[in-house]
Amino acid sequence: MTDITPPRPRRLTLSRIDKAWAFLALTLLVLAVIDLPQLWPTVTFTLDALFSTAPFITFAVLAVAWLKATGAESLLAKAFEGREVRMILMAALLGGLSPFCSCQVIPFIAALLAVGVPLSAVMAFWLASPLMDPAMFSITAGTLGFDFAIAKTIAAVSIGALGGMAAMALKTSPVFADPLKERAPQGGCCSAKKPFQGKPVWRFWTEAPRRETFRDTALENAFFLLKWLTVAYVFEALMLRYVPADWVASALGGSGIWPIIVASVVGAPAYLNGYAAVPLVDALLSQGMAPGAAMSFMIAGGISCIPAAIAVWALVKPRVFAAYLGFAVIGAMLAGLAWAAVVA
Repeated sequence: MTDITPPRPRRLTLSRIDKAWAFLALTLLVLAVIDLPQLWPTVTFTLDALFSTAPFITFAVLAVAWLKATGAESLLAKAFEGREVRMILMAALLGGLSPFCSCQVIPFIAALLAVGVPLSAVMAFWLASPLMDPAMFSITAGTLGFDFAIAKTIAAVSIGALGGMAAMALKTSPVFADPLKERAPQGGCCSAKKPFQGKPVWRFWTEAPRRETFRDTALENAFFLLKWLTVAYVFEALMLRYVPADWVASALGGSGIWPIIVASVVGAPAYLNGYAAVPLVDALLSQGMAPGAAMSFMIAGGISCIPAAIAVWALVKPRVFAAYLGFAVIGAMLAGLAWAAVVA
């Protein structure tokens, strides 16, 4: 006998609620309770910011989807061939330009480490990868300016190369000896599909699986960027309204190395999403944050953001993870000093 009982509706549980949207709703609710007249200006500020950023978001979404659908990310493996110094430089370059998110590279990096790719090349890729990708470049250029985006890209590649070279020089030290955990995970936390293997197919629309990948990747990244930028713009509006500018100027403003050091130390444990950090740094700059401090803050926070940190922690022992964070802070300080010199 056929069971014609209608399926039970799926209950909306706390685990199914997106925490970012929930936190945003709670923030606006609290704002409505404590300062209702400020609610509508905050909403309009967020909508205006999203509208002005929309062309950059659209370009970023389509660019990443195209890279995924064509299989261009398969070219990444070529960075890990040849001499160690060449591997480090290529890994840093492609890490700063690839569309991978931090958790998507976990199985890729685990496989490379398993077949004996030097940790120095992996470290170079790890350091550069969370700092810049096509989508982040577009968002950064649209909000902080093309020059800042170019400088951050150069910083990402440079920090990756310097970290990789340092790991190579210290590979016989106790810090980098036997770096892997006993059982490295073989899966990531992202829902994106595995990259296509073999040579890229630039006319991806001729194959149904690649068209599907293009569509799924575009939608996934569009929702991702919309979510985090909405949260960030709301907090930018609140920061401009409630955080006194003289506080920011006194702690992170002015010239010299001290604001850069403070921004690097504060940025490292901030665990900021790389996209959400852009509008927040824009707000801090408008309140007196020094340009060099802005660069160091974004670099330190980007490398140590939660997805990037999890990707490294999942595969290597704590001492290697500590070295990774150390490279992040030192690289952030150097990038901040360099950008301050350029701006000056």
